[in-house]
Amino acid sequence: MVVRGGDLTRLMVTLGIGLMFFEIANRAAFITGGVDGLSGVEMRKIFGVFGFGLDGKTAYVYSLVVLFIVFVFARTLVRSPFGLSLRGVREGELRMPAIGVSVPRKLVAVYTIGAGIAGIAGALLAQTTQFVGIDTLGFPRSADLMIMLILGGAGYLYGALIGAAVFMAFQDYLSNLNPVYWQFWLGLLLVLIVLFARGGLMGGVLALKRRFVKKRI
Repeated sequence: MVVRGGDLTRLMVTLGIGLMFFEIANRAAFITGGVDGLSGVEMRKIFGVFGFGLDGKTAYVYSLVVLFIVFVFARTLVRSPFGLSLRGVREGELRMPAIGVSVPRKLVAVYTIGAGIAGIAGALLAQTTQFVGIDTLGFPRSADLMIMLILGGAGYLYGALIGAAVFMAFQDYLSNLNPVYWQFWLGLLLVLIVLFARGGLMGGVLALKRRFVKKRI
């Protein structure tokens, strides 16, 4: 269902499926806890030594290590022949079948990998907070992820990291500065990024780098 249609169709279907699962989780309160969420998640000590405490240090280091492993995997995947074929699908989806590449199969594969990485992120959230709320399936969470990608630069691995860091920093700063209208300023930042930095912050940095290199040449 997700891989059918164009990019906008895939986006809308993905959001629609997320909202469907949100309502399913809400109705299945005997399993998920409903609007109260699933609490009481107990985590054992990592390697029997490092426990998850209130200071959050173990959770931070644990999440950082998992992020590094997943990032290395994603970077290796992007530079592999499979990753190059995905780049070809992005740049010219109609041309790929001419060289014997099955676009639907590639899309199914990359969506499955993306879902697996999202599952790892969800597991980290449950392990580090010891709580699972149904808001993880809601539209606001999906919107936050889209904003992170747009800010950092969709199509760039480092863009996802930069976008997440910038989003969280601005969210914390603006909410403290103006608890009521902080989303307005975040939206204004997003509009400026879209208008003046094609490809997000990562794309803007690369564009400035290319201009600087041309001037030197």
